[in-house]
Amino acid sequence: MFTGGCLCGAVRYQASGPALFSIVCHCRDCQRVSGSGGVPVLGVALQSFACTGLVKQSRITGGSGRPAVRNFCPECGSLLFGTPESAPELVTIYVGSLDDNAAFAPDAALFVAHRPPWAKLAMAMAEHPGMPVD
Repeated sequence: MFTGGCLCGAVRYQASGPALFSIVCHCRDCQRVSGSGGVPVLGVALQSFACTGLVKQSRITGGSGRPAVRNFCPECGSLLFGTPESAPELVTIYVGSLDDNAAFAPDAALFVAHRPPWAKLAMAMAEHPGMPVD
């Protein structure tokens, strides 16, 4: 079970079941939206996800070239989760919004070709210069 929410508490979410993937994305869009060198993300099945509170959405073409929808709290601005139009069966949870992020163990880093030198993680994982081919 994953639970989380925004900084001010206006939005809460939960998801049951295992994470489908755990990555760190270093695309320029993730860097800009987070103000950091990359965003840790885990994927869960949409059918296992529930959210309470109102969210605001930002829709752009993501670093993958595919539509990206980011959901955030309209009160405090916390980035919470994504609802990718290219994979409507998924929800991507931004790990920083989890109540307990200690269980996050990324197995891959994406868009490392755009990763700043100071953002390299010390843990071993697969690294891809862009989006892995499906």
